[in-house]
Amino acid sequence: MTKKLEGRLALVTGASRGIGRAVALELAKQGADIIAIARNRSQGALEELDDEIKALGQNCTITPMDIRDGEAIDRLGAAIFERWGKLDALVANAAILGPMTPIGHMGPKDWTEILDINLTSNFRLIRSLDPLLQKSDAGRAIFVTSGAVGAHKPFWAGYAVTKAALEELVLTYAAENDTTSLRVNMIDPGPIRTMMRAKAVPGEDPAILPTPEQIAPLFAELLDPTLTATGTITQFYQWAGISR
Repeated sequence: MTKKLEGRLALVTGASRGIGRAVALELAKQGADIIAIARNRSQGALEELDDEIKALGQNCTITPMDIRDGEAIDRLGAAIFERWGKLDALVANAAILGPMTPIGHMGPKDWTEILDINLTSNFRLIRSLDPLLQKSDAGRAIFVTSGAVGAHKPFWAGYAVTKAALEELVLTYAAENDTTSLRVNMIDPGPIRTMMRAKAVPGEDPAILPTPEQIAPLFAELLDPTLTATGTITQFYQWAGISR
């Protein structure tokens, strides 16, 4: 039986653990070859992911890099063009929670870091990878947002601000591509059993939360070459029929 992502090339950021890792494996199960991106200190986890993807019969290219390095992202785009000439799918998943603190207590260095990772890196990914996505017969891009947007929760300012700005960036990008074959969408995972969630809500029982493996099929669905929707935000809990 033909797999829905057979022969597709997908790039996943934040691929060493959590949602990113689960998505990379799910896309490989659906027939995609993977470019797995994670920070340099995650080399060992990326190598384990590489082994698992190859065991599924798919190719995996691991790329440890600092997502804040815009020039490295540009070099990545050039390397993808030289090797494959196109990119079929982008899953921009990498993000950090940042300090959970009153706005006035946040240090400028922390503010810059969360902006660089959660927002600016996604701009740089779009800038570098858009020409490659346009060369695909059915380019697909997914970015990850959060229910923190618009909630105005105390101490969540850094994370919420970057995700709100990301929504505006991505939905504008989707509108700019309305007449092309590129489909651009967003996913709001809701609470998922990840290290980030444990840091954000330390007293919560992780056993009550869905796992990254449960949300991964939603990403595969939105990367399907037959997809027509664009400029949407899909809430995982609603898609999965999970009550909160």
